[in-house]
Amino acid sequence: MSVTAEEVRRRLGAVLRRHREEQGRRLSDIAAEAGCSPAYLSEVERGIKDVSSELLVAIAYALSVSPGRVFAQLAETL
Repeated sequence: MSVTAEEVRRRLGAVLRRHREEQGRRLSDIAAEAGCSPAYLSEVERGIKDVSSELLVAIAYALSVSPGRVFAQLAETL
């Protein structure tokens, strides 16, 4: 079964959102640390926007999660 790019975006966003919500942190806090706007981060979390590898790494570190862990969790959902 093939997975679409849209599905990958949606599931990656869900992984990021889960980490943020488990930490009880706000979009604006993570976005400020990662160097993007809260609106953009919200769109990434909802799977609407693609995220560059550089920004994904910055978001992961802002969440105190290794990029490898983010990718591993994404892989588990695919």
